[in-house]
Amino acid sequence: MKTHLKSLWAAAVVATGLTFSMTSAQAADRTMLNVSYDATREFYDEFNKSFGAYWQSRTGQTVDFKQSHGGSGKQARSVVDGLKGDVVTLALANDIEEIVKSGQIQPGWQKEFPNNSAPYTSTIVFMVRKGNPKKIKDWSDLTKPGVQIITPNPKTGGLPRWVYLSAWGYALKQPGGNEVKAKEFVGKMYHNVKVMDSAARASMTTFAERRIGDVLLTWENEALVTQKTLGKNQFDIVYPSISILTEPSVAIVDKTVAKNGNKWLAQGYINYLYSPLGQEMAAKHFYRPRNAAVLEKYKAQFPPLKTFTIDEVFGGWANAQKTHFMNGATFDQIYNSRK
Repeated sequence: MKTHLKSLWAAAVVATGLTFSMTSAQAADRTMLNVSYDATREFYDEFNKSFGAYWQSRTGQTVDFKQSHGGSGKQARSVVDGLKGDVVTLALANDIEEIVKSGQIQPGWQKEFPNNSAPYTSTIVFMVRKGNPKKIKDWSDLTKPGVQIITPNPKTGGLPRWVYLSAWGYALKQPGGNEVKAKEFVGKMYHNVKVMDSAARASMTTFAERRIGDVLLTWENEALVTQKTLGKNQFDIVYPSISILTEPSVAIVDKTVAKNGNKWLAQGYINYLYSPLGQEMAAKHFYRPRNAAVLEKYKAQFPPLKTFTIDEVFGGWANAQKTHFMNGATFDQIYNSRK
């Protein structure tokens, strides 16, 4: 199993988080950097090859694609601190808003592309050991004594913020649910967290390779690709009664492309994500495509699930970030009170 994981996630051990793919053996006409979150490595490796061939056929230009991966929040800070990405494809809209504050992305970026600039979706699921020995079926089971949870740190990654908010939303939607009870419930859940890595892929390695913990809280796409790669005899996937609709966001880094002349290349790159071929690649990598026809084609791999959105329950990312994830906010209060 260790060999399979290292083969699947070889890029994860590169200290810089940067990977490269040339569309031609000769020097490329253009260089382009996509700053992305931790779980998209394999998807964008395939996507870059496809888009590169398309772009060359339309323009005659070859493109040297570079990728940077890590926890979504950390990636956003890297761009703010000077990493010259042409596009960002991050786990949540608020991370892109942090880049907006630095003046590198113009306000209104969510209106540049369809679906608020979120070309595919996912959700939060539970990955458990084969046979589900702890009988974990829903969020409430995560608070039981003796259950060891693996999930990343909400202060550094995008996935763990979706996890946290999904658990909070579940608690709110229970009979008699309110903010006080939700805080108590989420506090009990984090009391059972055994290891809190910095990003989604690191948590997957902790759970699948190091075999620590009873349940991993992760992206649906990460769970499905791991089950496919390592075999269904290793893990089961549990869909809770309700979860959050996760909407990874994309944007052009306006300041970068204005300087290097990659504006049209970056726009074409993101538009290609919405094309039927781009949507098909997203589905192949277990992201839920926005394109209805493609989603219908792949419906067998995406079980129906009751979801809620961050806008419905939390009033949007800006409010959720301020209430739950700023220094001293609710997550810090919960985490610091763990015994």
